Amino acid sequence: MSDQINDLLSFIEQSPTAFQAVENMRRQLLTAGYTELEESQIWKLDEGGQFFVVRNQSALIAFRLPTRKYSGFQIVASHGDSPSFKIKETPEMRVEDQYVKLNVEKYGGMLCAPWFDRPLSVAGRLIVETPNGLESWLVRVDRDLLMIPSLAIHMNRDVNDGYSYNVQKDLLPLWGDGSSEKGSFLSMVAREAGAEPYSIRGSDLFLYNRMHGCVWGDGGRFLSAPRLDDIECAYGSLQGFLQGSAAECVPVFCMFDNEEVGSGTKQGAASTFLRDTLHRINGSAGRSEEEYLTSIACSFMVSADNAHAVHPNYADKCDPTNHPYLNGGVVIKHSANQKYTTDAVSDALFRCICDRAGTTPQHFHNRSDMLGGSTLGNLSGNQVAVNTVDIGLPQLAMHSPYETAGVQDYLDFLRICEKFYSVSVAVKDGRLTIQE
Repeated sequence: MSDQINDLLSFIEQSPTAFQAVENMRRQLLTAGYTELEESQIWKLDEGGQFFVVRNQSALIAFRLPTRKYSGFQIVASHGDSPSFKIKETPEMRVEDQYVKLNVEKYGGMLCAPWFDRPLSVAGRLIVETPNGLESWLVRVDRDLLMIPSLAIHMNRDVNDGYSYNVQKDLLPLWGDGSSEKGSFLSMVAREAGAEPYSIRGSDLFLYNRMHGCVWGDGGRFLSAPRLDDIECAYGSLQGFLQGSAAECVPVFCMFDNEEVGSGTKQGAASTFLRDTLHRINGSAGRSEEEYLTSIACSFMVSADNAHAVHPNYADKCDPTNHPYLNGGVVIKHSANQKYTTDAVSDALFRCICDRAGTTPQHFHNRSDMLGGSTLGNLSGNQVAVNTVDIGLPQLAMHSPYETAGVQDYLDFLRICEKFYSVSVAVKDGRLTIQE
């Protein structure tokens, strides 16, 4: 296994929710010499400085300032959340005084069946009352803790003929037996965080799959893990950002939250988070609003969110002429109804960056008789309207708790991101150019 793949799988294992993903990225940025900014404070940004800012503990934007006048912003945006089940308030439900299960609700649109019969645990954040006020503490229970047991086929003979899952009935995880004391679940989570149960004033807790990531297949060409969508793009673009060396632009790394539920939160791609950050960079550089608008016109965004690969058992589900495969290259996503932001200009520019990185992209279109999904690029564009291309790494089993992708595609993505953050996109005489 290559070091890059091992690093990715290790990061995924340590980042079961967007909260842990942001905290782990935060530590990596601090180690790399970046300065953390607070949105509630006045920013003083020096030329040549390296900075990042966090919103809601679940979204993060990092950037570098060049030492001379910049033309625009070079942005890669991804998201750190994945479909899961959120623990409800007062979660414990006793069954005939012999079992205790937990009350949960769906977060995002997941494949339900793969959640059964596999070890699960819980992670997220707690709001703890301390002598200094309310504090947010992250928690990750690092052991096998819960299970959603299937109903035996003898009691549901038709299950293999198709089944419509009812989350409130079918997908509640088992926590304890009749000996479990009332309130034992939240007490356990509090102790894991180092807090007293009575001090907990709020929580955002999610189930997560405990299975380790792995590399498999002939020649070790495939990788599988939880949360590849979209941690694969988020972590990979951060590594490219840290390795890049562009001097004529402001390189920007973004990881938003809540893409799986529409991005409409204060920390989502449709929020003001990116716009606010870019405005504050502009103001700190002593530039006018007019100069900010010229910078936006010279900017480029890569919206990076994983893409569907051709499924070996369902090749007919794909567009007839555009077939992205695992290990076939990073995928450019197209949609005539603009669910994806890619147009001829952004497509061509991204292909040129791929050429410079020594990679060849693939292309994805939905079948014309099949409604596809959307991603964060067009939503972010409502706040920061820049030339944008939607791309992703091809994968199978999207929105399963255990997804599959190609090893080579991730390595290609790293090269593309490093190259993207090492060039400057410029607008000259109405033409887009790439300067190295």
